[in-house]
Amino acid sequence: MNKPERTPATPRTRRTPTAADERIYNSIYSAVMHHRLKPGTRLPEPELCTLFGVSRTLVRKGLQRLAHDHIVSLRHNKGAVVASPTPEETREVFEARRAVEAAIVPLVVARAGKDDIKRLRGMMSTEAHMLKHEHPDWVQQAGAFHHVLGELSGNRVLQGFLKTLMSRCSLIVALYEPPGDAGCEHDEHSAIVECIAKGDSAGAVKLMARHLETLEQRIQYRQETPEPDLASLLGL
Repeated sequence: MNKPERTPATPRTRRTPTAADERIYNSIYSAVMHHRLKPGTRLPEPELCTLFGVSRTLVRKGLQRLAHDHIVSLRHNKGAVVASPTPEETREVFEARRAVEAAIVPLVVARAGKDDIKRLRGMMSTEAHMLKHEHPDWVQQAGAFHHVLGELSGNRVLQGFLKTLMSRCSLIVALYEPPGDAGCEHDEHSAIVECIAKGDSAGAVKLMARHLETLEQRIQYRQETPEPDLASLLGL
């Protein structure tokens, strides 16, 4: 008797985030990136359910995505908190970021065309304007420069690594970096852009390494007291 043919198993597909997942993820992610949510801030599931008007299941899915990206720490029987990088993790994150951006910069130099250089110089003009007028989104604009370099590299894997490292660096800055004038960052960005424009790969890599070392050297290891009002911190 012939055995019936077995139907090939259907491959499992990755779950597509729902609109509710995205809203939870993006709201918390944005609040962290804009330093409204400080490291160590508790994210109680019941309060998030009320704020977003969704079930506990959807809240947990959003928090799990954030934990995967190292934005949130999930503690057994204690719930979720915004991640608090340790000094050792800080060192490792900056070490990894220097390696990733050292790989990205030569790719940008090799691929960047006239329109790309024009775009980067335009970003420098915006940075200078925002810094001069003490615009509250200056920090985000400075971070956008690195994200654009990742995009211009044409390597999506490196770009993904950079996004994760930038998120973790934002946490580190929120936790440890003292307030002060970040004008040197703009000058360093501008110098990197001009090296890229000249096709000076070695020079651009050297300046980027020095820039990231300067960022790390400004870190002061102290713990901030988290803000208590979760709704206002999320901008809801």
